[in-house]
Amino acid sequence: MKGPGPAAAAAPVGKRRWRCLAAACAALALLFFSVVVPLAVLLGLHARFPSMYLVDESAVSVYDGSEGGSWEPIPSEENDRLRVNDPVKELLPATSEEWTDTNASQPDIVIGSQPKLDELNGNISIHSAPPIQQATTLESSSLLNITDIDLKDNFKQGLPGDENGKSCQLEFGSYCRWSVEHKEVMKDSTVKRLKDQLFVARAYYPSIVKLEGMGKLSREMKQNIQDHERMLSDAISDTDLSKLHGVSMAKMDQTIAAAKLCAIECTNVEKKLRQLLDMTEDEAIFHVRQSAYLYRLGVQTLPKSLHCLSMRLTVDYFKSSADMEHSDTGKLENPAFRHYVIFSTNLLASSMTINSTVINSEESANMVFHLVTDAQNFYAFKNWFIRNSYRGATIGVLNFEDFQLKNLGHGEVEQLSPSEEFRVTSHSNALMLNTPMRTEYISMFGHSLSLLPELFSNLKRVIVLEDDTIVQRDLSLLWNLDLKGKVIGAVQFCGIRFSQLRAYLLDFPYDSSSCIWMSGVSVIDLDKWREHDVTGIYHRILQKLQHDTEASWRAAALPGGLLAFKDLMHPIEGHWVHFGLGHDYGLTHGAIKRAAILHYNGNMKPWLELGIRRYRKYWKRYLPRDEPFMIDCNVNP
Repeated sequence: MKGPGPAAAAAPVGKRRWRCLAAACAALALLFFSVVVPLAVLLGLHARFPSMYLVDESAVSVYDGSEGGSWEPIPSEENDRLRVNDPVKELLPATSEEWTDTNASQPDIVIGSQPKLDELNGNISIHSAPPIQQATTLESSSLLNITDIDLKDNFKQGLPGDENGKSCQLEFGSYCRWSVEHKEVMKDSTVKRLKDQLFVARAYYPSIVKLEGMGKLSREMKQNIQDHERMLSDAISDTDLSKLHGVSMAKMDQTIAAAKLCAIECTNVEKKLRQLLDMTEDEAIFHVRQSAYLYRLGVQTLPKSLHCLSMRLTVDYFKSSADMEHSDTGKLENPAFRHYVIFSTNLLASSMTINSTVINSEESANMVFHLVTDAQNFYAFKNWFIRNSYRGATIGVLNFEDFQLKNLGHGEVEQLSPSEEFRVTSHSNALMLNTPMRTEYISMFGHSLSLLPELFSNLKRVIVLEDDTIVQRDLSLLWNLDLKGKVIGAVQFCGIRFSQLRAYLLDFPYDSSSCIWMSGVSVIDLDKWREHDVTGIYHRILQKLQHDTEASWRAAALPGGLLAFKDLMHPIEGHWVHFGLGHDYGLTHGAIKRAAILHYNGNMKPWLELGIRRYRKYWKRYLPRDEPFMIDCNVNP
């Protein structure tokens, strides 16, 4: 039997050599990637390559947005722009156009109905399905109202919001653009820096104490923490700091740097930082609630100067032995004159409303003002309006509680209830968190105004003014307004409709699309009131509403007023009254000057320190400057 030839014997040897060579190459390749690639990452060579995800540019598509549209590939030169703009687009608030399109559904309504500057217990929200937003590409910087700014150049040079002075890149979101608009000079930066150092040192200290051989570092850190606490206990601003605060800050920086070099577990520092963060959040929540309470207290509390004015006038009334009655009291019940009614407990505000009405009237001699107040302020009102004259106008002051005791006595409305205000806050169901909110203040008749026909039984028509209004034009045309058979003439406000208040209107019948009305200025036909028995309707509505507490009793004025006059209201043209001077900062001076009546509805009344200063001048121009009692009480809103 013959053995194998030389060629046949050489073939298996060649294959074995090739296999060995391939195995060696694979091992070398594996060694290369396992050593060289991590080394390249550590040396920072990865910065030359694209970060995040590598995307096949030909696979990126965009929807054209049209009806029945299709997905089309994006050219490579546009893909880079979209990858930059998309993160910003997700973080930016919607434009006004997008807002209109995507928020056409019914907004949420949260109603606070503690009247006259208070809130309702138990807010109610009405939710609707969130709208579907279409993706839009960010093309301009107008979304953020950045004008005359070359964003491209600013991003290269570094924007003011960048802490480290590095270029503010668009890829990082919209914070850099936001910082351009909201850039503020930091006050007391040194104190804030001390607090930051103390915050970090407290986070590291528990871990440093547990390490072996770090006794010296832990003692230094403890000493630095105590020094910082001592400085911050005596300093609120930078001017309060001692001259050696720079040395303490330098020592703390060195100690923190040394602590960061120690081999400690990150979880320990993280737990301590989270604990400190939770404590800081709790403290911030406490201060927010405290500031809200103090703000509310400042709004509701009568200023000391106005309290002084009322008290001094009351004392002076009983000291005076002169006849404190007008000689023209016959005008008070004569329907031939023009009668104006004000329900109020605020002496200064009521006098300002009357003064502005008389000054801007063409014929003030035929004007009669009826001031309805409570027993506490009755004598101060009476003394003030007898001491001061108003161009021949007649002023009569009525004690509501005394009237109730003498004439009615059935206890339906025992105490004076002036006009009430209800805060209505509406917000949209937008998908983004930073959605704009809109707050309105609805003024509505108080319960006392339901007794108008009984209070003024001889009168046929009156104009009811609220004490937070200022008159800038003659109201003759308003007095002669044809109400077309209706009971009340008032300005409609279609920013809020009946359907949005359905939670308060219960099961009473009403037109859900009807606009509400504002009681700041109202023309009332008392004969029609008596004919339709509006007082009876109002009281029957109140009987069906639950009002066990004082807050719920006052809150019942909203559904009571809207439902009692829902078919008896004649709309007055909107140019007569300009609302919002007590809460809206966006009103223009041109619109304010053109209005016949200014209504300071809202919680920032012009006689308060919290009032909006740019609108206060329209109110202050009617202040009596030479009144002795105002000078003595330092009344100068």
